[in-house]
Amino acid sequence: MSAYWWMWVGIVVAGLLSWATKLAGHSVPESWLENPRVHRIAAFVTVALLSALVAVQTFASGRSLTADARLAAVVVAAVLLWRRAPFIVVVAVAAGVAAGQRALGWG
Repeated sequence: MSAYWWMWVGIVVAGLLSWATKLAGHSVPESWLENPRVHRIAAFVTVALLSALVAVQTFASGRSLTADARLAAVVVAAVLLWRRAPFIVVVAVAAGVAAGQRALGWG
């Protein structure tokens, strides 16, 4: 069998697994979902996944780790969020920091 065929087998299997996961989610009794512990865990999982995404997008460059202008932008954004700056200000300032550092040749 060719690599092309195996690619389509993988796509179909991934689609079926996705459908089965969604079906399993709809099959969970509503009383289980109303449990406060489930709400806390769901909130923590969301934060953990978002944090992992930020970490990967900040430190990864291909298959290696790197510290460049993205790191400085994330640090500035974290400080501004900690100081409760409006989100649009956080995005604009972090983008400006990254652009400035790249213009200076770092990153």
